Amino acid sequence: MAQNIPRTMSIDAVAAEQQRFMVRVYNWMTAGLAVTGFLAFYVSNNETMLRIVTGNAIVPIVLIVAQLGLVIYLSGWIQKMSASQATGMFMLYSGLTGITFSFIFLAYTTASITSAFLVTSGTFAAMSFYGYTTKKDLTSWGSFLFMGLIGIIIASLVNLFLKSPIVYWVTTYAGVLIFVGLTAYDTQKIKEMNILGNEGTEEDTKEAVIGALRLYLDFINLFLMILRIMGDRR
Repeated sequence: MAQNIPRTMSIDAVAAEQQRFMVRVYNWMTAGLAVTGFLAFYVSNNETMLRIVTGNAIVPIVLIVAQLGLVIYLSGWIQKMSASQATGMFMLYSGLTGITFSFIFLAYTTASITSAFLVTSGTFAAMSFYGYTTKKDLTSWGSFLFMGLIGIIIASLVNLFLKSPIVYWVTTYAGVLIFVGLTAYDTQKIKEMNILGNEGTEEDTKEAVIGALRLYLDFINLFLMILRIMGDRR
């Protein structure tokens, strides 16, 4: 989808504006990942917090439901929020995800988590760079990737009962491909959704936050899939 470029803006000015906006998006995404990583590590190494999180089977369910609710609320109602509310909701979501991710440090070795994170970071950076710089319109990828995402979600839910190793690994490798594609697709769409000329406004901040949320989700899910493949269990 082409942007409406103000006649007073040169091509170089448009490029500079888009670059400035994407830097804000990546900064917010990085802040969210930092909060998630810090809380995951802290909770996994704090006996009191671990007892709270793992001592009652209802707690993990509440955390997951709260995360889903926050994502839906933030995505659907961000235009009615202030910029500070939107950023607060994103940080809250990142924190809840970190608490949930504390289980990862209990299940996998620190070395394998580090390796999976580095591989994810490199893959994400390469595909996001591609999405930002390519002249090819990636719109056609959207429906294909969305259908694939729905497919692996359904297959994963069914496999909770089947417990099939084949289904597990098929959904894992398919998930890597889907989130690699979504990283490039979302980067291009986030770049295009920036309203040129609104630098410093509340709308600009909210656009950056919702863009950061989309890329954050791509990164987190890609990391989980790669960790499945590379992770050494304790």
